[in-house]
Amino acid sequence: MTTPPLTIGIVAHVDAGKTSLTERLLFDGGAIDRMGGVDTGDTVTDTGRIERERGITVRAAVTCFSAHGRQVTIVDTPGHADFVAEVERALAVLDAAVLVVSAVEGVQAHTRLLMRHLREAGLPVLVFVNKADRRGARPDGVLDELRRRSDARLLPLNTVDGAGTRQARTRAAEEDGAGFRTRLAEALAEHDDELLTALVEDRPLPPGPDLHARLRAQVAAGRVQPVLFGSAITGAGVAELTRALAGLLPSAPGAGDEGGGEPAGTVFAVDRSPTGDKCGYLRLFSGRLEPRAQVSFARAEPGEEGHSGRITALEVVAAGPDRPRALTAGGIARVRGLPRLRVGDRLGPPRPGAPAPRFPRPSLESVVRAADRSQAGRLHAALSALAEQDPLIRIRVLPGGAVSVLLYGEVQKEVIASTLAEEFGVDAVFEESATVFTERLVGTGEAVEEMGPGVDEFWATVGLRVEPGAPGTGVRFRREVEYGAIPAAYDRAIEETVRSTLGQGLYGWPVPDCVVTLIRNGFFAPASVAADFRGLTPLVLMRALARAGTRVYEPLQVFEVEGPTDALGDVMTVLSTARAYIGEADTGGSTWRLAGEIPSREVHTVAARLPGLTGGEGTWWTRPGVDRAVDGPPPRRERTDGNPLDRAEYLAHLSRTGHA
Repeated sequence: MTTPPLTIGIVAHVDAGKTSLTERLLFDGGAIDRMGGVDTGDTVTDTGRIERERGITVRAAVTCFSAHGRQVTIVDTPGHADFVAEVERALAVLDAAVLVVSAVEGVQAHTRLLMRHLREAGLPVLVFVNKADRRGARPDGVLDELRRRSDARLLPLNTVDGAGTRQARTRAAEEDGAGFRTRLAEALAEHDDELLTALVEDRPLPPGPDLHARLRAQVAAGRVQPVLFGSAITGAGVAELTRALAGLLPSAPGAGDEGGGEPAGTVFAVDRSPTGDKCGYLRLFSGRLEPRAQVSFARAEPGEEGHSGRITALEVVAAGPDRPRALTAGGIARVRGLPRLRVGDRLGPPRPGAPAPRFPRPSLESVVRAADRSQAGRLHAALSALAEQDPLIRIRVLPGGAVSVLLYGEVQKEVIASTLAEEFGVDAVFEESATVFTERLVGTGEAVEEMGPGVDEFWATVGLRVEPGAPGTGVRFRREVEYGAIPAAYDRAIEETVRSTLGQGLYGWPVPDCVVTLIRNGFFAPASVAADFRGLTPLVLMRALARAGTRVYEPLQVFEVEGPTDALGDVMTVLSTARAYIGEADTGGSTWRLAGEIPSREVHTVAARLPGLTGGEGTWWTRPGVDRAVDGPPPRRERTDGNPLDRAEYLAHLSRTGHA
């Protein structure tokens, strides 16, 4: 029986050697004939200029090699904190992960953040302690740090001789014979009563194959995390790592099944070819997908409609020259021919027991302008293309031709600016980032506009009711009228316009989590056209919103922060200045932990100051929290929709833009 394929992610703090390890695994596995280098800018996975220049990965890349007869696909994920959303999206399609830690720098704050993400994702993890050949390497000290700073159950599978020198070499732990079998049994005994009894009563331990099977089971369950020491540059310890990849890590259920059934999978990355064609990376969890297949995708975002199309090209990611024609369960393929494809799109039914995709909402916004005003049109087209690749990059055109972009952090500005210059030939200037607020409905409101005498702007009748929805449910569109009472194109025009109009509420901010019900519709043949419904719907919807009322909310993040005792006072002062609410405080012992909520606009400021306040020992972890109502006058955002709150102004806008 063929060994099922394995899909892994390699995650690490910046400069831990993640990309170098990827190159080494590909080289040793025969996928490439020479190793590229981060310094020389010729690695397989880091292809963008900013990735080469800064030595960081900012976009997930996919490659493949063979390890002891098993196909291993690597999703090389970002290591910088600003791109943790990329990491989370990649984790959803992985079978397991390799966490890379530097034997010199040790456990960094972002290392602990990544360990937390891996634990929350429930992924089996191997730890590779890299750079054992570098001066200052301290493998045993780093292992102690990992044990102190995490709740992982760590089991070293090799040791290092000559650490800190170019002659550093590793020895497999099995060479220790009975001593290793005892340490293995002790590591497994916490979740294995039979082994615990054998150790306590000094009974003979099970034979080696039995212990290995138990280890494999506990690794798959996330109860034990094997540790390998080595060097990606010299190759020391990599052989032990590939054996662990081949023999310890589990594939997804059904992986390797080449049978039929309904295909189900997830798009986890989108890119464009040099010719401009959109290319999606699809991980298939069940079924089989052939070239030219007709497929339908559901959106990950609540309330958004899916899309269908035909795959025009399907390229299976595989090791070796013989590339399969069809994509089978457990595999990844690059698919083309689907212009509406976005990251997070789901093919087929959701996986049983799989967590729902968690896409944290960017809470920063920056206005972008072309350095050369004559390139404003090209800038908008380029940003639109980038937004198609990433659903978390949202753009809107401002009066005067400027464009605003939603962001997670300041490094993203550099990445987007570099991409615009390198791939699209546009020099962009970013303004200071600002907070993105939201509006939530206070009550229920209705509005109707009928065709009739004196109403000659639109040959359409539209009536809408708006009411609050449950948090996280998105915009839901319903109908109380009979479906088919008006042509489908008119009905579709109403729904699409409702969704786009809710991008700007009464104060100009997005209105999430609401229910919009179509309560009246009508048309007049042959005068009515879809444009009448697109033009009228914003007027009716805004009138309904005004009657329901909205309140502006500020985005919050739930945070946890840890650090050494002597930094507690300074950190609390910074949190207080940032208007953070501390809900939990554990200040006993040599370290402390604080947890609470903080305005999203302050997250990056606190994160930037924490290393200096804690001597690099602080750990900062955040996730999207519940928004908080703004006290006092609500902030407003400049409108880009012609202002349907003012009929005359709106109609003049339609006339100027040719949509009247």
